[in-house]
Amino acid sequence: MALLDRHAASRDRYEALRQASADPFGVRFDEVISPTEGVVEGRRTILLGTNNYLGLTFDPECVEDSVRAVRERGTGTTGSRIANGSYEGHLELESALKTYYGRKHAMVFTTGYQANLGLLSSLVGRGDHLILDADSHASIYDGARLGHAEVTRFRHNDPEDLYKRLKRLKDTPGEKLIVVEGIYSMVGDVAPLREIAAIKREMGAYLVVDEAHSMGVLGETGRGLAEEAGVEADVDVVVGTFSKSLGSVGGFCVADMDDFDVLRIVCRPYMFTASLPPAVIASTVTALRRLQEQPELRLRLHANARRLYDGLTAMGLATGPTCSPIVAVTMPDQAAAIAMWNGLLQNGVYLNLALPPATPDNRPLLRSSISAAHTPEQIDQVIAVMGRVASQLGLLGAEPRRAKG
Repeated sequence: MALLDRHAASRDRYEALRQASADPFGVRFDEVISPTEGVVEGRRTILLGTNNYLGLTFDPECVEDSVRAVRERGTGTTGSRIANGSYEGHLELESALKTYYGRKHAMVFTTGYQANLGLLSSLVGRGDHLILDADSHASIYDGARLGHAEVTRFRHNDPEDLYKRLKRLKDTPGEKLIVVEGIYSMVGDVAPLREIAAIKREMGAYLVVDEAHSMGVLGETGRGLAEEAGVEADVDVVVGTFSKSLGSVGGFCVADMDDFDVLRIVCRPYMFTASLPPAVIASTVTALRRLQEQPELRLRLHANARRLYDGLTAMGLATGPTCSPIVAVTMPDQAAAIAMWNGLLQNGVYLNLALPPATPDNRPLLRSSISAAHTPEQIDQVIAVMGRVASQLGLLGAEPRRAKG
């Protein structure tokens, strides 16, 4: 048996997928022109699958500050902050995050994935309990594995099921840590956070909210779902990423916990990973300021999302249960999803093809992520192209449909 033969089934499924269409997991851009346009195989293509919610990847000040940081501080840190020390930019970014969230402590990671991996494996361990929404991101599940806490899953966005499972654990030794997401990345639905926070208080648990897809998107100042739901005081730790609304890469957590800084010497993904380079830190600091100075970006983002969501729903495609900057369309089967995705790409629209087992309830999805930088004309063009391709494939329903959450 060869070393990689254990992956033979995955290899065969992937090869069959590539035979049926362009490779949906290996799209190559000849050029990226702007936050909303690229070139694929010589075709100008609307980018609708990039999570670039506020469109800040080409913000002139973010770019210039990043370039300046490279010139003044070099291209990288070449090691972790534990081994190689912190640059002033790392401290500036953590200070800015603390101020923005109104928290005592902040910690920056090299990726959002590592933020969840490090946080969840360090906050709880053997003898403790992690209570996870069943649709949690892979980074949350991987953090749970690394930390060795006992994992209990509750039904997606179901506070009643959460309550029942916590009640069973009430007299069990060990800490109880609930982990939910602000906006879930596949279909864009939002956690019922007020109800979850009330259960957390009653049951004496702790609560982590992953605001990766809701930072910069929800809340009066963009702090996420906890702000919008009015329960920030009930959230013990906020974790998030810079790779969505802030247009760069990296992750973070903020909290008011005593002895928070001990995490820096017990959190392995923080201790043993090279820290973010100066250019990324600089653009992220500027993007965070942009987020706060320009609330109109969120207004444009939500207007664009509503325009696409309503347009696709009206033509009979099965959209998600709520309108958010993630607009997903459920496909009847994998063959239809692949054909639809391929037809869209050939007609100048790039979005994400999401296939089981990475999707809720094993339903294939076409997933769009909207940007504040999209123009109404681009959104209308996407609606027209999706309608035309769906009609050619016989996928349009007779009346507006919404997929169940």
